[in-house]
Amino acid sequence: MEGVLEWGVEVIRAIQTVASPGLTAVMRALTLMGSEYFYLIFLPILFWCVDERYGARFGLVFLLSSFVNGWLKVVFAQPRPYHLDPSVGMGSESSYGLPSGHSQGSATFWGLLAPRIRRPWGLVLAVFMPILIGFTRLYLGVHFPTDVFLGLALGWAFAIAGIVLGDRAARLLASWNVRVRILLAAAAALAMNALHMEDTSVSGIFFGTAVGACFLFDRLRFDASSGGFGQKALRLAVGLAGVAAIYFGVKLVAPGSGEPLYALFRFVRYALVGAWVSYGAPWAFMRLKLAGARPAEG
Repeated sequence: MEGVLEWGVEVIRAIQTVASPGLTAVMRALTLMGSEYFYLIFLPILFWCVDERYGARFGLVFLLSSFVNGWLKVVFAQPRPYHLDPSVGMGSESSYGLPSGHSQGSATFWGLLAPRIRRPWGLVLAVFMPILIGFTRLYLGVHFPTDVFLGLALGWAFAIAGIVLGDRAARLLASWNVRVRILLAAAAALAMNALHMEDTSVSGIFFGTAVGACFLFDRLRFDASSGGFGQKALRLAVGLAGVAAIYFGVKLVAPGSGEPLYALFRFVRYALVGAWVSYGAPWAFMRLKLAGARPAEG
């Protein structure tokens, strides 16, 4: 394995021979498109303003992919390139390196989004964007090529599974009692915490999103496609304000890293964010008359 990592450092050195201040600024900007901040903004747009059912499915598959990425990082415990050669590090990260989270996240994201984009552009973006994001991670010296390769493979695998199995899984879950669905979400979150107690954020937001979606589809008829641009812009503003209030408000009173109950409060904070996105915000939109109701089925 050491030989593979040394080869990876050589690849990064070769890429960085074309480095310049301007190109580095571009790479830093592009790599943000693979960060959690990009997804935290875009996924609510999909859920609140495009298609709530598609958005819920999209978000849960993406969160499962994110969990697997974080768990595998701890399992492999592989260093970053700048740990072997500090001169290649144009950035730094607090986690292990394998697999690349930016590569896996972007491959999952653009892969899942591809069927909703006019052909052939959906497929082009599903291939090009993850590779571009992965390249920025090599250029910045924060990932080995093997990190990027595995991240891309896992991300595309989750996207394909979500596309192929998504409708079937959604129909199966819809046929179950809402209590059963909530228990399933709780069991999944518990399993995530048991496997990866180092970070309870993904398990928390998965649990909150899943439970919120259960209540949304059982009790509300929120229609994300309703309303014009103005209404959707207001929905986004109100919804993101709620996300910020919960995220930063709970953080103010939560224990700091390393303190007792830190993991529990982190789980709760992210669960509340997920529940707001999938239920609280749609409920508020309908109360504020910023969204319409989907026609009753049957």
